[in-house]
Amino acid sequence: MNLKEIREMITLMNENDLAEIEIEREGTKIKIRKGSAEIIESIRKFPPGHPIEAHRLTTIAEEVPKADNSNRKEIKSPMVGTFYRSPSPEAAPFVEIGQVIEVGQVVCIIEAMKLMNEIKSEIRGKIVDAPVENAQPVEFGQALFTVEPL
Repeated sequence: MNLKEIREMITLMNENDLAEIEIEREGTKIKIRKGSAEIIESIRKFPPGHPIEAHRLTTIAEEVPKADNSNRKEIKSPMVGTFYRSPSPEAAPFVEIGQVIEVGQVVCIIEAMKLMNEIKSEIRGKIVDAPVENAQPVEFGQALFTVEPL
């Protein structure tokens, strides 16, 4: 599993108010539990309960830093379309991770039915995550940016 798939799982949890989610695919199992910073990923090379596997899971859980994300807000897509970080392919992105944005500032463009729609921030804060890649399709209500309000 890659980081994008893990982010999608977290978004799915938040959107559906789930406390825990567990997915197993191709011998890789990942479990995310809300309320704790426990992210466990194990490759099933050893039978369940094997001492080596138990040690690996404990080590991974201890390495995950605990963060307080309770005050973070999301800038969500108001429509279905194609997400663009910049006004043209050769231009710089509207915003970067770590940048402070203001209310009314354009953060991206969503193309829908050949129309370019500027998406403006409704909050002032610092961009802490941008889960959508440039030129990717987005759904209505999908998180485009995560912002820590200032």
